[in-house]
Amino acid sequence: MMHRLLLALCLAAVCIPAARAADVLTPAQTKEVERIIHDYLAQHPEILMDAIAAAADKEKADKVAHSDETIRAHHNELYNDPESQIGGNPHGDVTVVEFFDYRCPYCKMVQPALESLLESDSNLRVVYKEFPILGAASTYATKMALASRAQGKYDAFHRAMMDTKGQIDETVVDKVAASVGIDVARAKAGMTAPAIEALIKKDYALADDVNISGTPSFIIADKLYPGAMTLDELKKAIADARQSHAG
Repeated sequence: MMHRLLLALCLAAVCIPAARAADVLTPAQTKEVERIIHDYLAQHPEILMDAIAAAADKEKADKVAHSDETIRAHHNELYNDPESQIGGNPHGDVTVVEFFDYRCPYCKMVQPALESLLESDSNLRVVYKEFPILGAASTYATKMALASRAQGKYDAFHRAMMDTKGQIDETVVDKVAASVGIDVARAKAGMTAPAIEALIKKDYALADDVNISGTPSFIIADKLYPGAMTLDELKKAIADARQSHAG
């Protein structure tokens, strides 16, 4: 594989189409070219690293561009699903869609920034998409969150779980639920409802459709922002969304 890469780099450098390589270079010449490039890259590994980084950046850009199309195609499922939990102003002029996992440390890092925005921006709307991808404990926490809605405790549970650090298992989830006034026995009974399982599967499928594979992931003004965002980055994305809407 490396030999083919080196040969391709050399051929590109001297503008020889790869399809004609066999007609231009003898086997001995090809071997010498490979040796020269190998030696050069060994002395200058940053060149290969730059090429790899550029390829990764292009792949990410292509993925985000493709996501823009699929996000628009799934607009109602992302922004207006009546089964999704809403935070902030339900009629806000900008919506932030967050796919998150209660065991994700990066989600917990972003939470203070989101809370700050919700307190300072009265026109912000947040759509919470439960996306438990970090094991059975994550799924258990998600089911507890969804079951807590019947008791009007989703917001309290969500914030408390996001504030919970360290190892999270079912025992910890139950303790957090009890600490915010949830009737844990009642919630556990509700966790088995087919509607909860169906909602989780629906959001898994939605995430897959819009090319989301990790948490946290945000969608703002039909644009995907994969990974954790700082407060300033969130503010800029929201301001850009308002500017675009105003234009």
